Amino acid sequence: MKFTIDWLKEHLDTKLNDQMIIDKLTNIGLEVESFESQQSEFDQFIVAKIINAEKHPNADRLSLCDVDIGQGKTVKVVCGAPNAKKNLYTVYAPPGALIPKSQTKLAISKIRGVTSYGMLCSESELKLSNESEGIIDLSSKKYTGEVGKKYFANKNPKVVDISITPNRADCLGLKGIARDLAAAGAGKLKKKNEDKIKFSGSQNIKVKIANDKNQGCTAFGSCLIKGIKNTDSPKWLRDKILSLGQKPISAVVDVTNYVMIDLNRPLHAYDADKIDQGIIVRNSKKGESFEALDNKKYTLEENMCVISDKSGVLGLGGIIGGTRSGTEKDTKNILLESAYFEPKSIRSTSKILNLETDAKYRFERGIDPNSINEGLIKAATLIQKICGGSISKLDISKNKKFNNTLIKFSLGLFQSITGFKVSDKETVKILLDLGFVVKKNKKIFNLTVPSWRPDITQPIDIVEEIVRIKGYDQIRTETPDKIRNKQTLNYQQKLFHFLQRSVASKGYYETVTWSFTDAKINKMFKEDKNEVRIVNPISSDLNVLRSSIFSNLLFYLKKNLDRDITDISLFEIGPVFTGKKPGQQEIVISALRSGMVSRLNWIEKERKVDVFDAKRDVIQSLIEVGLDQKKFHINSKVPNYYHPGKSGAIYQNSSSEKPVALFGEIHPNIIQKLDIKTEALIIFEIFLDKIGQFKNKLKDQKKKYQYSDFQKSERDFAFIIDKNFKVQELVKIISEIDEKLIRNVKIFDLYEGETIPGDKKSVALSVTIQSLEKSLNDQDLENINNLIISTVESKSGAKIRS
Repeated sequence: MKFTIDWLKEHLDTKLNDQMIIDKLTNIGLEVESFESQQSEFDQFIVAKIINAEKHPNADRLSLCDVDIGQGKTVKVVCGAPNAKKNLYTVYAPPGALIPKSQTKLAISKIRGVTSYGMLCSESELKLSNESEGIIDLSSKKYTGEVGKKYFANKNPKVVDISITPNRADCLGLKGIARDLAAAGAGKLKKKNEDKIKFSGSQNIKVKIANDKNQGCTAFGSCLIKGIKNTDSPKWLRDKILSLGQKPISAVVDVTNYVMIDLNRPLHAYDADKIDQGIIVRNSKKGESFEALDNKKYTLEENMCVISDKSGVLGLGGIIGGTRSGTEKDTKNILLESAYFEPKSIRSTSKILNLETDAKYRFERGIDPNSINEGLIKAATLIQKICGGSISKLDISKNKKFNNTLIKFSLGLFQSITGFKVSDKETVKILLDLGFVVKKNKKIFNLTVPSWRPDITQPIDIVEEIVRIKGYDQIRTETPDKIRNKQTLNYQQKLFHFLQRSVASKGYYETVTWSFTDAKINKMFKEDKNEVRIVNPISSDLNVLRSSIFSNLLFYLKKNLDRDITDISLFEIGPVFTGKKPGQQEIVISALRSGMVSRLNWIEKERKVDVFDAKRDVIQSLIEVGLDQKKFHINSKVPNYYHPGKSGAIYQNSSSEKPVALFGEIHPNIIQKLDIKTEALIIFEIFLDKIGQFKNKLKDQKKKYQYSDFQKSERDFAFIIDKNFKVQELVKIISEIDEKLIRNVKIFDLYEGETIPGDKKSVALSVTIQSLEKSLNDQDLENINNLIISTVESKSGAKIRS
C-alpha cells in the first residue's frame, strides 16, 4: 500500500513529523517497507541553459542550439520555438524521455540534415498549462547553479510503502490508516462534511442481481452521470496518481482510482451508451469470453461472477472491466458502479484466470460492505466538479443483508493474556476510536464490530487490537526459569537424536527432504500401504506423501551421481505414511551406500559395497541403542524393493512379529528403472516405533569392555548339517553353551559338493575360547570341545565332519 504523507494528512490532523508518523505506523503493526521518492516519467526532465543559438542551415523557422545540460556536457538540439535564445534557462528532455502530452518517446534523430540530441520543452508538452507558443523560460536568478538537476525534483514527494497483512483490508485505504493512527494517539481523525449532491432524476439503467447458486455479488450500487466532458485530470489529482507510480488516464478513471486508494472503495465506470438494455450480475457460462481492459481475451469457466448486458459479458465483477463498455475521452454518459463481491468468489476466479488487479487485491481480503454509498457520492461529486454533468439518484440492489459481528468481551481477559493492565476508560476510548460500538454491562463489554473489520470475530482479536494500539513494548519481558525439574525430551525424541548420531558416526551424511514425493517413484516402495495423494501439491512431481524414505534418497543419490560424485553414503530420519489419518505414520531411519569401499587406496584393496556392509552398520546401530545381538533373529522375509537372496529382516527375538530393521542390496529392477549408474547399492532401515524403552538411559547402553590377561585358544570345527538349516542358528547354539568361556564364533568356510550328501552342507567355524579368571589347561579345552560337539549335534542334528 503506497501513499504520501500529505495525502494521509487529508484524513489525519496531526502535529507529528514524517519520521514520527513512520515509526508510529510500524508500532501499530503497519510495517513500513520504504519511505522514498517514487520514480516517475518526469525524472528525466532537467534544467538546462542555452549557451548559443543560431539559425538552422536548412530551415528558416528552426534554431540550432548548443545546450548545457550539466556535468560539463553540451549537446546540440534543433528547436522550433521563437523564444530560443542565448543564456535562456529552460527544461531539456534527453533521448529516451517520454513526453507526457504526446506520449512520444524521444530518440536521436536528424531534422533537416542536422542531428538533434533531445528536445527543449514547452509547458503544454509537459502538461503544465496550455501555453505552447514557446519553450519554458525559467528565472535566471532562481535557476543559476541548478543546471543538470531534475526540474521536477521538488514535485515528486516521498512515498510511504507499508506492508499490509491479509487480515487488514481496512488499511488498504488512507482513511483506515488514519483511523488507526488516531486511535494510537498520533492525531485526530478528520470528520469530513458529507458532499451535498443535487440529484437529477432516477438512475434509469435497470440493474438485476441474478438468483444464481453461489452468487458472487451481494450488493450492486450505481448512479448515472449524464452530459460529462471527460478530460485530463486537474493537476492535484494527476500529482496524486503520479506519486503512487501510476499513469493518469482520464478524469473519470483517475477519480475511481483516487477513491479506491483514499477510501478503500473500488469503483468502476461504464460508458452508459454502450450498455445493451441494462445490467445483469450473474454467474458465467462455460466457454463465454470477453476482452478485458488489459487488452487480453479471457475464456471463462462456469460460475464466475460477471457483469453483463443483453449482448454478453461486460467484465468480471470485482476484478476487471471489459473494453466493450470502457470509458473514453469522448464518453458523454457514464454509469458508476460501487458493489460488494464475496472474497471467496474473487479468489477462485482470479486464481483460475491468473489475474491480478488492485480491485481484486481489495475485494478478496474483504472490504467494507457499507461503503457503497460513500464511494458513489464521493466519486460522483468529483467527476461532476471536473467533468460537469448531472447525477441521478443512487440505485442500490441487494440480495443479502449484512449483519455486524457481536462480541462479548470480558474485562479481565486482556490482563490475563498480555500481563499488563489498561484502564476501562482507556480501553473504551481505543475501541471507540477504532470504530467499535461499546456497551458496558458490569464486567463485560458488549461490542459491535465495525463493518470494515471482517477479521475480528472473537474476544482474543479484541485483545490484539488493544495491545497493538497501546504498544507491544508494554508487554514485560521475563526470563524463563532455567531450573529443569524434569527431562525436556521423551524417550522417543531421545531415541530419534541418538540414532541420528549413531548412523552419522558410521560415515553417512544426513539429508532432509520433503515428506512428499513423486508418485511414480513412491509406487516402487509402496508395497501394501495406502497411497496418500496431496490435493494441492506444490509441484506435479511431489504429489503423494512418501511410503518410504528411499523414494527421496534415491532421487538425490541419482542427482549426485549424475554430477560425478561417487561412493555416496546418505541417511534420513523422519516419518513415512501408511494413511491420511492421525497415527497412520511411523518414524523410520533409512540409509543407503553406493559405489566402492577403499577406492583408489594404496593400502587396502578396493571392493564393491555389499550386503554385509549394510548388515554390519545396522546391527551395530541396534546394539548401540541397547538391543541384545544374541537374541536377534534374522530371516529373508523382506519387501519387494530388496534384492532376493541378498537381504534380511532383523527381529529383536524369535517371538517378535514384526522386524525392527531391514537390510540388503536394493532390487536391480529399481536401479534399472531409475537409471542409477553405480557399481553397487546397499540400503538399510530401522523402525523406531518397534524399539522398546530400556531401564538404562541410552547413553548408558554401551556395555563395559572386558578384557582377559589369560591366554586364548582358537579351535576349528566343521559340521555337516541340513542344507536348509540357518548358519546363524548354529552360531547362536555355540555362543550360548558357555558365555564366560566362548568369546567369539566366526564362520570361515561353507562347502557343498563331493563327499557331502546332496541335502547337506559343511560349515566350518572358528571358536575363540578364553577365561577371565585363569589359564585353561588341556583338560579344560577338551571338555569345552566335547561340550560344543555334543550340544550342536543334539540341538541341530548336525554331525562333526571327520
